[in-house]
Amino acid sequence: MEYAAYAILLILAIAYFAALFVGMIALTPFGLIGCAVLIAFGILLIKVLRDRMANKEDDYYSDNIHK
Repeated sequence: MEYAAYAILLILAIAYFAALFVGMIALTPFGLIGCAVLIAFGILLIKVLRDRMANKEDDYYSDNIHK
């Protein structure tokens, strides 16, 4: 059930950001600044998630110490 909720939230978030992106493209040239900001935040989010997934120390702390 929890994964279904996450899937729905992910689909809604993608749809929302797609609508934001299309709206900003429609406001060219000023919308391009917003597009650049969205792309930059997306890149940073991907980097943070990738770093978190690869960090064994955080996994150890979550599993063994933080209880």
